[in-house]
Amino acid sequence: MEPVMTETLYSALPPVPETLTIAGEVLDISPLKVGELPRFARAVQPFADKLSAQPQWMSLLADDGDALIAALAIASRRPPQWVAELALDEAITLAQAVFEANADFFIRRVMPLIMGLSEQISTSVNARITATLPAKRSGVMPSPDSCMVDTAIPTS
Repeated sequence: MEPVMTETLYSALPPVPETLTIAGEVLDISPLKVGELPRFARAVQPFADKLSAQPQWMSLLADDGDALIAALAIASRRPPQWVAELALDEAITLAQAVFEANADFFIRRVMPLIMGLSEQISTSVNARITATLPAKRSGVMPSPDSCMVDTAIPTS
């Protein structure tokens, strides 16, 4: 009887690298190693909020090119200068392969980070709004005169 391959069995296997030929070099693109994650995360941070299922590579290059080059260099295990000298189509092919190989990283790490930052900002804004509102007193409404701010304009 043959063993049935399940998702659990597949997850125990090491990832199969994607082999590309770029700029005359054969690259094996595989998921990042734990030791590469801190540098990669710092490199991706400036444009993490712009990543999606289908990133706009030209926009990323225009707005965050240096950070993207650094991230691609780390993930492809090539020097930044090598990545910087790629033809545009080769750079986009490399970027696509890197981000596909590391989709799990982006789904489990980057997206929750973005969501967490969004939540922190929302909480901070709500706290500031709440802090500027007058405090409620237990059932006692302040009189209109007690809420007035002293002004330089005479009222009578």
